[in-house]
Amino acid sequence: MKNKFLLLIWLITFIVVVVLFLGRTVPQISTTNQNFNDSQVNTAPAIFPQAFEAVIPDNSDTNTPNELLVTNEEAIALVLPMPDDPPVSLWRPPLYPTPWAISPNDHFYFSRPIAADEINWPLANYRYGYFFPETDIIHTGIDITAKRGTPVIAAAPGTVIWAGYGLYTGSYNEEDPYGMAVTIEHDFGHKDKNLLTVYGHMDRIDVEKGQRVETGTQLGIVGNTGFTTGPHLHFEVRYETNSYFRTRNPELWLSPPQGWGVLVGQIKTIDNYYIHLKEVYVRSKDTNQSWMVLTYATNSINRDEYYKENLVLSDLPAGKYTLSFTIDGITYRQEITIYPGAITFFSFRNNIGFSFETPSIQTPEDWENIVLSDDFLP
Repeated sequence: MKNKFLLLIWLITFIVVVVLFLGRTVPQISTTNQNFNDSQVNTAPAIFPQAFEAVIPDNSDTNTPNELLVTNEEAIALVLPMPDDPPVSLWRPPLYPTPWAISPNDHFYFSRPIAADEINWPLANYRYGYFFPETDIIHTGIDITAKRGTPVIAAAPGTVIWAGYGLYTGSYNEEDPYGMAVTIEHDFGHKDKNLLTVYGHMDRIDVEKGQRVETGTQLGIVGNTGFTTGPHLHFEVRYETNSYFRTRNPELWLSPPQGWGVLVGQIKTIDNYYIHLKEVYVRSKDTNQSWMVLTYATNSINRDEYYKENLVLSDLPAGKYTLSFTIDGITYRQEITIYPGAITFFSFRNNIGFSFETPSIQTPEDWENIVLSDDFLP
């Protein structure tokens, strides 16, 4: 009898332990991201691949309809939570610490202007150098589609030199296309030139002109002021002066997620002219995830002094990729490698082919002679 009683106690204890163990390890689908800084390490295993940004048709048809574009907003991840786990991002790894530059010609100086607990990457189908929809107005920054009211934070330390309406015109104007905007002149520069960042379309500004800010200082909140089609943050990098004529592609200046890199390219005619608005497809050979990026819409857009690019696609996980595009009915394909924390550069000339030699440094005289136009607006 005593042995039967002990056996019963042992069975009850075993069942309780099993139930408790299963209660700790049942998989849960989670799309909730709590507050944390980019500097925190992402330890949550991402079981599902990140949502793709474009679909490449198998027949290499480059007329991919807009309906196929899917943004990273739909990404989800499966995690096995444990008690007292720290909050982590389920979207992507934390950023490299700034400043970050493996090559002397790289300049990942800025953190993201939106914290990692929200969407903080560029809108895929409206990058720097594209036309504003149904116009010939050039987009001089990137748009980040964070929710209205999301805190906007300084991308690097510096001093506020503009805060309020009127950035485009230089004087107070509630009809200004940037809406409520902030400009920061930073404590550092590049090649002896000043660097500035712009934060546009905010609903509220929390800093004032002349105020000192640090990386992560809240500047205001995401809004819908100015010329917009919905709430988002317009972010610019300006070189030398606080002018829309001096913008640069922010995707060449924002620190990438750890383990991820940036694709930079030139696509030209045989006569060495840039080819505009060319759809370029990038497919991961490891995951089959795909992206589509357009070359710049016009020559009246500022290029990096070193890379002299007309295409930038940031935030690509390191690995092997297939690059493809179609010119005059001929589809060109090339295998490339994206390296962690680095830029992968390529150039292409029609009827000549691909090259991976880095470009020669452009002289200041060449840079100043670039034709600019008045079609610069956010």
